[in-house]
Amino acid sequence: MSLLVLGINHKTATVDLREKVSFSPQQLRDALHQLKEKQVVQSGVIVSTCNRTEIYCELEQPSPGVVVDWLRDFHHLDSEALLSCLYTHHDQAAAQHLMRVASGLDSLVLGEPQILGQVKQAYAESVEFDAINGPLERLFHKTFTVAKRVRTETDIGGNAVSVAFAACSLARQIFESLETSTALLVGAGETIELVAKHLYEHDCKNIIVANRTRERAKPFEDAFGAQVISLEEIPDHMHKADIVISSTAAPLPIIGKGMVEKALKARRHQPMLLIDIAVPRDIEEEVGDLNDAYLYTVDDLQSIVERNMEQRKAAAVQAEAIVDEESHGFMTWMRSRDAVDSIKQYRADSEALKNELLNKSLQALASGADPQKVLAELSNKLTNKLIHAPTQAMQEAARNGDERTLETLRQSLGLDPLK
Repeated sequence: MSLLVLGINHKTATVDLREKVSFSPQQLRDALHQLKEKQVVQSGVIVSTCNRTEIYCELEQPSPGVVVDWLRDFHHLDSEALLSCLYTHHDQAAAQHLMRVASGLDSLVLGEPQILGQVKQAYAESVEFDAINGPLERLFHKTFTVAKRVRTETDIGGNAVSVAFAACSLARQIFESLETSTALLVGAGETIELVAKHLYEHDCKNIIVANRTRERAKPFEDAFGAQVISLEEIPDHMHKADIVISSTAAPLPIIGKGMVEKALKARRHQPMLLIDIAVPRDIEEEVGDLNDAYLYTVDDLQSIVERNMEQRKAAAVQAEAIVDEESHGFMTWMRSRDAVDSIKQYRADSEALKNELLNKSLQALASGADPQKVLAELSNKLTNKLIHAPTQAMQEAARNGDERTLETLRQSLGLDPLK
């Protein structure tokens, strides 16, 4: 039995190919059904995200060809294009790869936590369709424990490594609690959406979103309970904002010094944090000269991100050591499991041989044969049959000059070492 990982990811394949190899929810159900019914693999899990598609499986033989052919046929892909981007890992390397993926060590953003949830979801779907069992199931359970250990024992996910998250981290450092703070977000693009998500997850429930078109900002109202306003209404709401984060594609600043100065007077000079993520800038540089206005630009945040990324890289060294240790431990369990199966088979074969010869001896005794002769014959036949296989193996090793195998056989039979 062999473990195999076969897949493509953001390092090996273009977005175009990753899209072709990805599995929609319906395709995933069909794929798991095929893997099981056609006996392509003994056990399998498919992880399919925007950055990777990977098949984790257990095979009778350590050959990935059958899985490659199945993946190619399922998605109707060109063999050459697929093979040029595929990677495979076997046994301990496969276990190690899964643990690295789940721990965020193989992600586009080092240490990102979302992948663990995606791996857990993939496992749950495989369980639902009865496509996973045995050692592979044990590996996934072990992996979830390892990922938790990595998060607990290292700081791999403790520092902001995206501009959006860095902006929210800065807000959390300045304001004691975001629960009582009001955030004005200017723009409705992907970055502002991530900012809103991070703020909302950290208990900031008073969110105002200003955008050129209200319709584009409507999803923020549904997802975060945000109040949606137009860009022209910003001056009327600026005084409510403890935190202002802006990221638009406007060619000229949207928020000027005069607007912020007026808002500060209305706030009786309670401090405001303003974070300008846009390029070109959305907030006039002179705003930073105002008392009680703390202005940060995308360059300020980028330096935070770079510093934090270095800290994550240091934590990743610790995380890699944990993964190495745990994957080695898993393979030790796998090998011991093989030994248990071998011992069971050896015991069963010996028991069957004993019973066969014992029954013949009992029949001979029941027929009136001499008991002494029956016992002698039983002991001779049992001894000869039990030593037949190891004797042949030692003779074969000696003929081939294979001293290591010969010594191993002698040791296993309790014989003295060769001199």
